[in-house]
Amino acid sequence: MEKQKHPERWLQYFLSMPFIYAMIIPLALLDAFLAVYHRICFPLYGISLVKRSHYLRFDRHKLAYLTPLEKINCTYCGYANGLIQYAARIAGETERYWCGIRHKQGGGFVNPPHHKDFVPYGDVKAFEKRY
Repeated sequence: MEKQKHPERWLQYFLSMPFIYAMIIPLALLDAFLAVYHRICFPLYGISLVKRSHYLRFDRHKLAYLTPLEKINCTYCGYANGLIQYAARIAGETERYWCGIRHKQGGGFVNPPHHKDFVPYGDVKAFEKRY
């Protein structure tokens, strides 16, 4: 089994490592601030708490066929991607509570899935009816 997808790129991998692993600092800070915000504000607004365990899962390190470095990398990626999805869900619930207006269409903007229930951009009557 091939252990490295592109062995000829070892120098690029080595040079990128500090940038990849340094991201743990802003991710951990985001995690901490998100936890405080989520636990304090959501109950005050009457918004149901989002289950963190639905977005962050740590299980790939149990795979016997991975090397120790691959296990660390899988744990890191699982944390980073899960945390970003968790943060997006909390931000989406916050947006739903405070705004709930779709963005203007066009320009290649990709609407998040939670915008489907928002009032259309520029629809004054729908906005006044909802809010």
